[in-house]
Amino acid sequence: MKSRIDALKLAEQSNMDLVLVSPNAKPPVAKIMDYGKYRFELQKKDREARKKQKIVNVKEVRLSPGIGENDFNTKLNNARKFLGKGDKVKVSIRFKGRAITHKEVGRKVLEQLAEQTGDIANVESHPRMDGRSMFLMLAPKADK
Repeated sequence: MKSRIDALKLAEQSNMDLVLVSPNAKPPVAKIMDYGKYRFELQKKDREARKKQKIVNVKEVRLSPGIGENDFNTKLNNARKFLGKGDKVKVSIRFKGRAITHKEVGRKVLEQLAEQTGDIANVESHPRMDGRSMFLMLAPKADK
């Protein structure tokens, strides 16, 4: 353990910088190094971390309470495609007119879609109402 003045003198003699590595430690830790090179290495690590980062998009599939079987299958295939790419899927049903009085019909459609995608997706949030819409969130299952 050296005093701050001694450490600064040593750094100056070796044409380097005195860098405070962990200021919250007791006692604070400092290193004698080239600060420019140190910053460059940190930026390089950040770039690598960003490259490996997976950006999750949220795609939306809209259904209606009285959706036909073929239309439902088309929407199901779209949802499966989005989940296969690693995106989250928001499945929503918009109730128009007096259809809002039969929320159970919409809930049944949403639960059917969640059941059909159960092999590749987890239900992140169960069907719930938001104004005149009911929606649920599906997230792709993590591969282990």
